[in-house]
Amino acid sequence: MTEYKVKRPINRPPIHPGEILKEDVLPNLRMSISQVAERLFISRQHLHRILNGTHPITPEMALRIAKFTNQRPALWLRMQLKYDLWHAERRLEKELDKIQSEEQSI
Repeated sequence: MTEYKVKRPINRPPIHPGEILKEDVLPNLRMSISQVAERLFISRQHLHRILNGTHPITPEMALRIAKFTNQRPALWLRMQLKYDLWHAERRLEKELDKIQSEEQSI
């Protein structure tokens, strides 16, 4: 399966991978949330939290989704990492500005 790199404006947050799962992947499967959760061996509530973007894609979940969708787990983990980093950078922006790199302190 081919993976495509998507460029987005730096100010625009990455989409949570759960939203991609909900909007792009699941509709093509024509299965209910309950059926998908059952096939992934997780609770329906757990899947809902991922789809709503309130729960991250963990390595374990990436393995499950990848197996189910015939994709690579790294794809889902990279999406989650980009999402998490973007939000962490904005949350910590003021603190990070105060940290001097090793080169700056010499």
